[in-house]
Amino acid sequence: MTRLGFLGVAHVHADGYAELLRRLPGVELVGFTEADPELAAAFGRTTGLPAFADPQALAGQVDGALICSENAARRALVETAAAAGVHVLCEKPLATTLQDAQAMQAACEAGGVRFMTAFPMRYAPPALALRARLQAGQLGPLLAVSGVNHSESPARHRAWFADPQAAGGGAVMDHVVHLADLLRWMQGQEIGRVFAQVRTRPSAPSDTHALLLLTLQDGLNASIDPSWSRPAGYPRWGHLRMEVVGERATAVMDAFAEHLTLYPAGEPGRPAWLNYGLDANLGMLQAFVAMVRGAPSPITWNDGYQAMRVALAAYASQQQGQPVLL
Repeated sequence: MTRLGFLGVAHVHADGYAELLRRLPGVELVGFTEADPELAAAFGRTTGLPAFADPQALAGQVDGALICSENAARRALVETAAAAGVHVLCEKPLATTLQDAQAMQAACEAGGVRFMTAFPMRYAPPALALRARLQAGQLGPLLAVSGVNHSESPARHRAWFADPQAAGGGAVMDHVVHLADLLRWMQGQEIGRVFAQVRTRPSAPSDTHALLLLTLQDGLNASIDPSWSRPAGYPRWGHLRMEVVGERATAVMDAFAEHLTLYPAGEPGRPAWLNYGLDANLGMLQAFVAMVRGAPSPITWNDGYQAMRVALAAYASQQQGQPVLL
């Protein structure tokens, strides 16, 4: 039996992860920790899992830990897990500073534990299909890539997402990392240059809109729009889309295109887009369990670190008013 626990559950994905992990054979969820009493009570009601007051006590009883805290709290929780010899799945972005992310790597190396970054989009069938076409050269030499990762503001549900101290930023910190990782993963190279314009909606505590222009090491140009631009009444939470233009063909990848539209019966309310097909989060969690059982990490610390560097470079570019070289 593989025993798992949550160190922090402030992230909006924690509840869904718990539900999916219960479907996996040979997995036992031991419990969770959470510093916020209200969040802890809500997560306990939703999942039925026991709350542990001390992260060290929980870490001593599990084989793997899911780090789903606020961004700024992740370093300490990763260090706790690593010191107990517990393998780690860490939400993204890894931290709010490069120094904290580097400390995570050092702790895991010292503890001899494996580290996985939570990038579920690598397990989305549309992303896998696009990567296969690119690796087969079906589009020809690439000319440009354009990506969007939109959603409503998660701060409507968890205020810390827009807290500069807890999150390290807003939409840029939250959404850039997914597409930055897909670019690196599909192209097999690093992003070398970042130019960004970052904006904040009036009265918002942190950035809500941005546009990044990137240049990969081979000279390929790409853009990322990570804006929290969906209104509260939008039929689904988010939208991740990538358009790749090659000399021979253009491919458009929509990670959440497979959906049914549900109209509430007999009551006013917004329609909802219900996704079907393979759940990317499930694929990621299956890979994490395999890693805990001995497989190598499929999405390493460095993958999370490089994507985080792009987000932080976007803020630096906005402050400096010029491109930032990585």
